[in-house]
Amino acid sequence: MKIRLEKDLPVLLFALVSASIVASLPQVESAWSGVKEVYGEQDFGLRILREAMLAVLVAYLFFEPRLRRGVMTSSVMAFLGVVATYVLFEIGYALYLDLPLVVPLAGLRVFEYLPLALIGFVTGRLGAGEQVIHRFAHYLRYYIAVQAFLAIAQALWAPPLFGVSFLGGGRPFGTFVSPNLFGATMATCALLFSLVPSMGKWVAVSVFLALLSGSRTAFISSLLVVYFQVYALFRPRDRWALVMPAPVFAVGALLLASSPLLSGRDDANPTEDGRIDLWQRVFSEQMHGPADLLFGWGLGLSSNTINILFGAEHFKGQFDSDSLYLFLLNGYGLVGLLAYILFLWTSTRLSVHPNKGLVAMFIFVAGLTFNMWEYFPQNAILMLLWGVVLGTGTQSSSSLLQARPIAPGLHYRRPS
Repeated sequence: MKIRLEKDLPVLLFALVSASIVASLPQVESAWSGVKEVYGEQDFGLRILREAMLAVLVAYLFFEPRLRRGVMTSSVMAFLGVVATYVLFEIGYALYLDLPLVVPLAGLRVFEYLPLALIGFVTGRLGAGEQVIHRFAHYLRYYIAVQAFLAIAQALWAPPLFGVSFLGGGRPFGTFVSPNLFGATMATCALLFSLVPSMGKWVAVSVFLALLSGSRTAFISSLLVVYFQVYALFRPRDRWALVMPAPVFAVGALLLASSPLLSGRDDANPTEDGRIDLWQRVFSEQMHGPADLLFGWGLGLSSNTINILFGAEHFKGQFDSDSLYLFLLNGYGLVGLLAYILFLWTSTRLSVHPNKGLVAMFIFVAGLTFNMWEYFPQNAILMLLWGVVLGTGTQSSSSLLQARPIAPGLHYRRPS
């Protein structure tokens, strides 16, 4: 069997994302019947399919010669070594606090799809990143078509378990356990489609589904994609006309997303957001000194997995973070949080990808009120894109990492 990265990888990525269709089938069926099950619980026999697909991709990483050589470089190994060392320190500190091993392991979920970032990074270095994204996006159209069919039907006729959509039925959840996860994934798909020319209508469909979900984070993230699409149409000298009012646009988008008409909820007023009260309480009750600030006060205690397994507030310091940055601050401290933000900023500085600003800003914004690295398949797609963006800026001169010639007409670059 001949392994070809440019053809095989998009198919494997599509299979991984498609696993989300069956992972939550029991919860989707219950929601259609008007029964709201415990948030996040999934049948292990179905959920294991996505873990199996991830294992297949990891195996492919080592079987594909160019990917294997790209990962086994001194710079990549040094970076992974530094991350692993610090993570082991945090695990040891969590065990020192007498937390069960399952708690810090839950805190490691932010690294679950790191292999996809490595695959994207090496693919970008090989110069095949755009071709892989292009093929993957064309396969992803079928996934969006399925989600759109279900979402519209749910928005018309599903019970209003999560609120009421502007089409009269319940807020749609597609093949997910909640509208928020569905909307976040649709916004991420809009981001992916926006990186490929001639797929504007699929960007529009994905943005519409994100809007239909009633999720504020999904709505704002999808509008960010639209904003960058419009921004790219302006001449460089005229773009200040969009940059100057950007803060006003952001506030307006938040207020619009929080309205009962779009959010489908009467309790979505941002001035009365329970997240703000939660964050204030966490800082006042759980941070007891410099050690807590620098290294966190319990790796994994803010994970949704732990709240599902043990119930809310089972351990001292346990809470629903509802923010990637609070999750990192709790589990990895200010050191880990700043390292994450620094690496995101460094990625944009090193990259020469034409859409690096959009990808980096999307990742930054999506994490403000949503721990996106815990949720599948949004985390898988974003990890891949982040890796491709970073890899595009660090092309290798080694002959061992030269990509095969890409077929004419399949290499695309958005005009600046």
